[in-house]
Amino acid sequence: NRARGGESVLRSAILAALCVSTLSGCGGSDSGTQVNGRTKIRVGYIGITCEAPLFIAKEKGFFEEEGLEVEMVRCEWATYKDALALGRYDVTHHLIMYFLKPIEQGMDVKFTGGVHRGCLRVQARINSDIRTVKDLRGKTIGVPGMGTPPFMLATRAMAAHGVDPSREVHWRVYPAGELGLALDRGLVDAVATSEPVGSLLLDSGKVRNVVDQAKDAPYKDEYCCAVLVNGKFLSRFPEASAAATRAILKAAKWVDANPTAAAVLSVEGRYIASTPQLNAYAISNLSYVPNVAGAAEAVVSAAGEMRAAGMLDGHTDPDALAQKSFVRLPGVDDAWLRAVVVDDQADEALLGRPDLAALTQMMKVTPLPGCCRGAIY
Repeated sequence: NRARGGESVLRSAILAALCVSTLSGCGGSDSGTQVNGRTKIRVGYIGITCEAPLFIAKEKGFFEEEGLEVEMVRCEWATYKDALALGRYDVTHHLIMYFLKPIEQGMDVKFTGGVHRGCLRVQARINSDIRTVKDLRGKTIGVPGMGTPPFMLATRAMAAHGVDPSREVHWRVYPAGELGLALDRGLVDAVATSEPVGSLLLDSGKVRNVVDQAKDAPYKDEYCCAVLVNGKFLSRFPEASAAATRAILKAAKWVDANPTAAAVLSVEGRYIASTPQLNAYAISNLSYVPNVAGAAEAVVSAAGEMRAAGMLDGHTDPDALAQKSFVRLPGVDDAWLRAVVVDDQADEALLGRPDLAALTQMMKVTPLPGCCRGAIY
């Protein structure tokens, strides 16, 4: 208990230091002010493929249409969650699983709408005897990091099928772009991946899917990423929070209609360190069909399996956690979303058909823009 208390004190000190050094008083003091007749809001991002709606909302003027003056704030993985909680930025969209534990522990951030589905997979060698989740028992699984979203999906799936992820499997960590090589060399029996790694491995003919978040129940209908708003900002500026949510969800529909153009804009705008080809391939394997009610349902589904897997407290009520973490905002509902119309640029001709061999080679030299690259839980 003393050790835990010491860790708590140290964490508080670190957060205080972060607050002083980056927030100039912890409040994001100019957020909510009027600039050129628009409300100032800060949008946080890391620079990964699945954040395309954030970039498109900025580049296509969707934030401006909603009366917002947006500052894009680039973040680091190590401080990403704390920066949102402390107000260094006001809104973003990110993985529901990634924020559920902090919310359970009291972090004041709220989900406001589902952005996309289907970015994670668990895969095994095509010639292996692993065909089901239960077949993973006793096997070695490669992951891009302990506590990363791919690790979390694998852990959830195993716990749901009676496999103890802490005792009945072996975990090995490799850079995301080297997971296929680890399979080739027999260093692991299966891998947990995010885009574009999962699709590239599948298209190479080296693997079969054991768990596919885009196709397998209950994951196929579960939103992996949702809009998130700082709780204090939401309380002070509910209209601006709703406006930002609408802009991001509209942008998600635009990305769905124009995946290649979205990929090009993300790279040309220097939001992502990648190539248009690789980024377009990654985006094409995600399902950008935004939904409001789906985000609330995803919290319940994810929380239930995370609790069963030991990633949440055993006494946590998934429904209560969903009520705590999800907020319905005025003017943000699925009836409104169905009425939103975006232009379709027929953009598949922008880059032509992707060369999978060339994309695989690019991954060896290009910072990987996978949906959830490098996440630390």
